[in-house]
Amino acid sequence: MEKGKGLARRWAVELHDASSSSSSFPDPPGFTRSAPEADDAATARQRKDSEVAWKGQKAWEVAQAPFKNLMMMGFMMWMAGSTVHLFSIGIVFSALFQPFNALRSVGKVFEPFKDPRVDTLAPKLLFIALNLAAMGLGVWKLNTLGLLPTNASDWVSSLSPAREVEYSGGGIPLI
Repeated sequence: MEKGKGLARRWAVELHDASSSSSSFPDPPGFTRSAPEADDAATARQRKDSEVAWKGQKAWEVAQAPFKNLMMMGFMMWMAGSTVHLFSIGIVFSALFQPFNALRSVGKVFEPFKDPRVDTLAPKLLFIALNLAAMGLGVWKLNTLGLLPTNASDWVSSLSPAREVEYSGGGIPLI
């Protein structure tokens, strides 16, 4: 006989799917076959709840992000001084342009958190309020630089000349 033919190997293990055949062993105490499915449902529900909580937390973090930008922009405006020069005008332009663009894209910013179970109204309102405050800071800086027309003298060129209220005459006419 050839080596290995017809002889059962002592170390060979026959693998078969035990779940397809009925087992002769009883289930251990406290174990039921439906328990893993219930655990899977509970785990899935818990995962969804944690995802909703995570989305809500991230929405608030995104809503509070303009506050950091507001503080940084305020410091930069303070460092720019109160004279009109290229650096201060650039900072004021940035202070007005960034919040304006952020306000235009509120929907895009909060798109990843769109879920019927996540309330994004309050974070959106905070985001809008902080960006409006940043724009207000830029307008305030424009005013301190004297670039806003707030005095009557700023509008003199568009005013019509004052009408003469009184007329004085006298003497001898030369004609």
